[in-house]
Amino acid sequence: IANDEGGLAGDIIDFAEFRRRVGNKCTINDSRAFFDFQVRRGKAGEPLYVLLCCWLAALGAGLLKSEEILEGVARLSISDDIEFEEQTFIAKMTEAKEKRAKAGAEVPRIPMEVRAEKAVDAIYVCCFDNDPIEEDDVTLLTTMLSAVFPTVKQPEIERIIKKKAQNVAESSENEEYPVKPKALTKEAIQLQMKDLQFLKQNNTE
Repeated sequence: IANDEGGLAGDIIDFAEFRRRVGNKCTINDSRAFFDFQVRRGKAGEPLYVLLCCWLAALGAGLLKSEEILEGVARLSISDDIEFEEQTFIAKMTEAKEKRAKAGAEVPRIPMEVRAEKAVDAIYVCCFDNDPIEEDDVTLLTTMLSAVFPTVKQPEIERIIKKKAQNVAESSENEEYPVKPKALTKEAIQLQMKDLQFLKQNNTE
């Protein structure tokens, strides 16, 4: 779906194309996992939310800081504005690629296993609201992420998710564990939306 550099032939895959590629590879069992996850998590577990988290991790790793990805999905869980987050991160990833190109630096190769792990972190922030990851969640997440990251062996994906579940469980006893980044205020989100509108205007001129 995406190579180790993110994107295809140097281009950044937009979210719609990413969803299409995942959908084309999904089995009935995979699709059922996305549906069942939404039933368990409600609005926060919508397939589009899960896929956006995976898209950010698959393409953003190596271009964006982990904190930027987590803060973006935290905003999404509040604002419910997928288009805004997509456009914001495409702009950030494009800028990061351009800076590396000017500096003559290659985009670092990030293994798909690491990208899958970042996707798990993002999904937790967006969809769980600090709730524990239960055994049924582990099963569904393993199926969903195996569909999104087909080159990563399923036992490895399951190991990543179980490790995250263990870390979350331990965090209830250790408040210093960084489970969820501080979400932006409504005013800050509105300011960023104004910046996005300004960016769109510049692109159309």
